Amino acid sequence: MLKVVIDAMGGDNGVEPIVMGIKQALKTRKFQAVIVGDKTLIETCLDSDDKIEIIDCPDYIRMENNATDALKRKDSSIYKAIEIVRNNEADVVISAGHSGASMSLATLRFGRIDGVSRPAICTTMPRIDGKATIILDAGANVDCKVDNLVEFARMGYEYAKSVLGYENPKVGLLANGEEDNKGNELTKEAFKLLKELPYFKGNVEGNDIFNASVDVVVCDGFSGNLVLKASEGVAEAISKILKEEIKKSFFSRIGAIFMFKAFKSLKKRTHYAEYGGAPLLGVSKNIIICHGKSNARAIECAIYQGINAVESKVIDKIANNFTK
Repeated sequence: MLKVVIDAMGGDNGVEPIVMGIKQALKTRKFQAVIVGDKTLIETCLDSDDKIEIIDCPDYIRMENNATDALKRKDSSIYKAIEIVRNNEADVVISAGHSGASMSLATLRFGRIDGVSRPAICTTMPRIDGKATIILDAGANVDCKVDNLVEFARMGYEYAKSVLGYENPKVGLLANGEEDNKGNELTKEAFKLLKELPYFKGNVEGNDIFNASVDVVVCDGFSGNLVLKASEGVAEAISKILKEEIKKSFFSRIGAIFMFKAFKSLKKRTHYAEYGGAPLLGVSKNIIICHGKSNARAIECAIYQGINAVESKVIDKIANNFTK
């Protein structure tokens, strides 16, 4: 049976949402769950009939620690979790802890796929047709070279096709205009190479992330992270503004009652928790990196995401793409 190892330490909200997310996922999908973390804290969230293996590990990489500290902290929860997958004792690791530590350890302990110079964070964004657009890189590589963007395009294409099930994924390059000559020096040079790929559509703008014109958006990690955080902020701001406006009048509140299902659906489609975490593509094993503030639903969805990645054999397919 497929085995998922979860780093329970380092999240903003402690171990409880991590454990609750695992328990909920176990009700829906069949897998073996292994939690690495402080056993005393974890057991307070478990029932006597929960069949979850615990590997006791109180030490963890704190957010104020440097990512490189993780390389020396072999007794930390994320180090142990990654080693379990590295030794083929589990299929995928999930962590809402220190993202820099997770990326560094995964890159060094798992190793990169042959042909990949830099792994990339692949995050998912909602779009108007009910599906999703993926962005990479979303923060792993602040400074990129032209070849890195081409690698991101190839990895993103395989992920969209294998994991998301898109038959013919279209890839776009994030720029400040759709014209071929738009962008900075990096994107202009990358465009020349990307246009050789049969699935490359061309330059896209920020709004194309949401309008279903492309399935994969390629950019450097600096731009991708800004887009991700700005989008999360906009979604949260709209939700708060809408609630405030509804409270202003009796008729607005009455109207909101009739629109309850629509509002609920909107929240589900735009909330970060519904998309779980972000896989680190380009390493030779599966890892899903979650937001530090992840609630139980986010952890649950991240586990589904990890299982789907394993079952789709996306790592093998990315490796085959680079072999070709």
